[in-house]
Amino acid sequence: MDTRVACVIPALDAEPTLSGVVSGLQRSLDRPLVIVVDDGSRDDTAQSARRVADEVVRFPVNRGKGAALRVGCALALHRGADVVVTIDADGQHDPAYARALVDATATSDLVIGARARAGTTMPAGRRLTNALSAAAVARCIGYPVADAQSGYRAIRASVLRAVAARGDRYEFETEFLILAAKHGFRVGFVPVPTHYGSAVPSRFRPLRDSMRIVRTLWRFNTGFAF
Repeated sequence: MDTRVACVIPALDAEPTLSGVVSGLQRSLDRPLVIVVDDGSRDDTAQSARRVADEVVRFPVNRGKGAALRVGCALALHRGADVVVTIDADGQHDPAYARALVDATATSDLVIGARARAGTTMPAGRRLTNALSAAAVARCIGYPVADAQSGYRAIRASVLRAVAARGDRYEFETEFLILAAKHGFRVGFVPVPTHYGSAVPSRFRPLRDSMRIVRTLWRFNTGFAF
């Protein structure tokens, strides 16, 4: 039986890059269901999404990436997806790697597109928080983690049904990873490039969002703080 793949794209003011992300996913995957969740954009993201996506959910105000992912993944399950690919709308992730992530779900339940840190254009602050969060999550779940914060993921439907992560912003993805591992699901990593300097800037707020992630890690008694 063919694997039914849905792609969930949380989008905030991403009109310049959204159509390129969607077209890249459609080239990489065989007729995926594309779901865009417009997280309160003030530009023409919603209109662009309606032209290229199969389903569009629009929040009237910004609710956060975690909230957008939660709603988009629930819709994907409702539509019968076996695997859900999550990818940012800002063009930082190369959608050509979506097939590699989906293929890796043959041996893993949650596959994370792991970004290289050394020798890349990843901003220094992001490089530090990424490395520290990966170390903290690894300590929490008991095995190495290549990238704990990457939003480029392929997730089997069974994981989405079992894991109920909290948080409406970037901490959602960290908690989802920890809970998936604690439920006994297999976590895998696929190296992916990341393109910084996109036409749409990252919405990650280094201080505020890092503190949200810290609080999530403390709830799981990692003993890490940064």
